[in-house]
Order: sequence, then C-alpha cells, then structure tokens
Amino acid sequence: MVKKGVPDWLNSSLWSSPQPPSSNDVVESHEPPASADVKSAVVESIVEPPVPLPPPSVTRPVEPPSSSVHSSTATSVKGEIRDPLSSHNGNNYGNTNFNNYNSEEENGISNNSSTTSIPSVGANTGAVVAPAASSLAEDISSQAQLLQELSRKIINMGELRRIASQGIPDGAGIRSTVWKLLLGYLPPDRALWPSELAKKRSQYMHFKEELLMNPSDITRKLENLSLENSEPDGESKGFLSRSEIIHGEHPLSLGKSSVWNQFFQDTEIIEQIDRDVKRTHPDMHFFSGDSTVAKSNQEALKNILIVFAKLNPGIRYVQGMNEILAPLFYVFKNDPSEENAVSAEADTFFCFVELLSGFRDNFVQQLDNSVVGIRATITRLSQLLKEHDEELWRHLEITTKVNPQFYAFRWITLLLTQEFNFADSLHIWDTLLSDPDGPQDTLLRVCCAMLVIVRRRLLAGDFTSNLKLLQHYPSTNISHLLYVASKM
Repeated sequence: MVKKGVPDWLNSSLWSSPQPPSSNDVVESHEPPASADVKSAVVESIVEPPVPLPPPSVTRPVEPPSSSVHSSTATSVKGEIRDPLSSHNGNNYGNTNFNNYNSEEENGISNNSSTTSIPSVGANTGAVVAPAASSLAEDISSQAQLLQELSRKIINMGELRRIASQGIPDGAGIRSTVWKLLLGYLPPDRALWPSELAKKRSQYMHFKEELLMNPSDITRKLENLSLENSEPDGESKGFLSRSEIIHGEHPLSLGKSSVWNQFFQDTEIIEQIDRDVKRTHPDMHFFSGDSTVAKSNQEALKNILIVFAKLNPGIRYVQGMNEILAPLFYVFKNDPSEENAVSAEADTFFCFVELLSGFRDNFVQQLDNSVVGIRATITRLSQLLKEHDEELWRHLEITTKVNPQFYAFRWITLLLTQEFNFADSLHIWDTLLSDPDGPQDTLLRVCCAMLVIVRRRLLAGDFTSNLKLLQHYPSTNISHLLYVASKM
C-alpha cells in the first residue's frame, strides 16, 4: 500500500503549534440592562436595520481590565455594544497576516483573537495602534456591507451568507438579525417581517400557555368549562353532577391521557433541565448568579427547553442542548431593539428548533449506530482527516490509538461551544450558520482544521498527551482556524 503524501500546503511553517497557555482565558460578558418580562404581549413589528452610516472614529473608550478576567492581556471595551465581543478586536477575517501569526507561534506565543491586547488609556501606544485600527477598519467595512444588504427590500441571501461567513461585526444588532435570516426565521422579503414575527411570537406564547400550565390549573379550567355547560336554567348552580366530574384528572391517575400522569412523567426531565441551565456558562453574569437578570435569563432557557421537550417526544431533552441554546438566546437578548430583546425567548425557540433540525439525529441514542447517528458523523471526520493528512490520521488512530470518539463527540454534538471561549464560539457560529447546505459539513471541516493546526504536537505525542491536548484544546487564532477549514 502506497502511503499518501501530505499536501505541500500542509508542510508550510504555517502549522507551527502554539505552546499550551499558562492559564485558561475566561471571557466574562457584561450584564445587559434588565429588560421587560419575556412573557409580555406579542410584538407586532421589528425595528428595521438602519441604513449604513459614515464610519465612526476608530477611537473607542476603554476601561481597565476586570479583576475577574484571568488573562492579563484581555481588556473590556465599553460602548453602545452590549455584546462581549466588543473586547475582541481580532476579527481579522479575510485579511489575516499569517506571517506575523507564524512568528508568534514559533516563539511560543498564542495569538488568540479573544485576547487581543488593547493599550490602556495613557500608555505610549504609538507603536501598536496600527493593528487594532486595521481590525476596526475591517469591522466597519464588514458592518457597512451587512447593513447595506439588510437595507434592501428583498435581501440577497447568497451575498448575505458570503459576507457573514467572514465574521459578523459586533454591535448594532447585526448578528441578531443576520442569524435569524440565516436560520430561516425571517424571510428575505423585509415587508413580511412584522407579520411573520407577530405570528411566531403569538404561537410560542400559545405553546407556553398549553404546555407550561400546572395540572391543577388545567383541571380547574376543565371543571369551569363543565360548570358553564351545566344547569343552564340556574338550578343547582355551583354543583357538578357526578357524570360530569372528570374522573381521570386527579394526581393519582395512571391514564395515558391524564395531565397529572404526564406531569409526573415530565418531572424528571424538568429537574434535569433546571440543573443544566444553572450550570450554563457559570463564568458569565448574563447566565449565572443571583441577579434579577441572570434569574430571568435562566427561566427563559428553561421554558424553551421544556416546551421543546414536550413538542418533540421522540427526542425530548438531552444534556448539552442548553449549551447550544445559550449562544442563540444571548445574541437575541442583547439586540439593541427593546422590542426584539423582549421577544428573545420566542425568537430563540424557533431558531433553536431550526438549528437542531440538522443535528437532531446526534441526540437520538437509538440512532447512534445508524448511518445518520453520531458515530457515523465521527467516522466522516476521521475520513476527512485521512484525506487531508494521512500521516497525522495514522499516528492518531493506529499508532497512539486515540479513538476520535474520545474528543470529537463533544466537539460535534455541542457545536464547539465548549472548546473555545464564548466570544470566539460566536465567530465560529457566524461561519457555521452561513453554509447554505447546513452547518454539518462546515463543522466537520473546522474540526479537521483543529487537528491539523496542532499536528506537530500530536505527531510528537503519545496516547495520554494527545488525548489531553484534544480534550483541552489550546487557544488559537480563530481567523486562522477558519481559513484552514475553508481550504479543506
């Protein structure tokens, strides 16, 4: 058997691997201002994206690094943007200087886009302003292109996907609107947005009323209906005849159609959802803590997952769904439009359903060994690696016997939300959601690129070191990662 050679483009010094970081960076989002309750009345319209504005000044107000952020180089940027990505000016999509990146890696420095150093106020910044200004200029250019597309009466989805795949700048609610379009929640025709949003949001409120009602409230409602239909002449008013009492609706009922029986069957899942939601991104005040905002956001996540579980009895709830739900809710809840932020729970539900539709087989245990199950998907990743780097594939799976399931199961099922910090995950999702054929193929290419980027360390490692490396993936340049994935 002739050994397949490594492509020339993989032998470049581009593949020098960064040394493992001294500590894990923790990205902590700013708490958004408390918004109105998500259970408010249905919103009838959406604020349309503004027309492109002249590029603002490249100067941004800067605050000192928060003591709770572990990275000494990461800083938080304040402004109108409520997205935590405002502190990540490393959106070098489409124009990455890989020569600088290589030199940094060769010197053992990880050029993580999530920890781009921003000079503090008052420092001598003359020699380091240019890169940040360049990144900001790219953000402004991309933002202007997206706003121009969003201002059209009929949005060109092909062009929108092309621009969004390179990374969506933070702020102005752009990511919120673009993600809704990419997931098919909003139609390309802007004139239909108000009616579509009103219909969907009303439908979600109906789901909550029907599926989140306490069984005692349902029983009381049924009794009231029976009472209204009995004794129309007013005789014996207030009393039900024995024949009209709903015998099957009581806490001890074992009937399949009994709301009480169903309630107790759902209790275990609801308790699991509650535990998982409380563990979602414990490093972010938006999701975790005792604040009113965090509690409200946790309740919204819990409602969405319970409604989804009841509407999809074949899947119900599987641990990890909360991690896929979190980025969607965060982006929609931080929409600058108060109307959209209030309806973030309803919008997130339908976008979550659409996103999960392409991955739902990964969550069905009965399909694990089928051609559409998670094991088949992991096998596709293995084949992709063998196609692009047979040497690395052979070392991992034959020499060191690192089964891809040991690390790729989490990568694939959770859409890489646990491998990178939250801000970088949003950038990766920009690319995943932009694929017109669904995110699955793009996800596998990104996973394969993750292996290739650290190939030198993997080729030098044994089973233990390689498994540890892949289960705790090191910081990397997200722009570079997506560039490598695009070449596969």
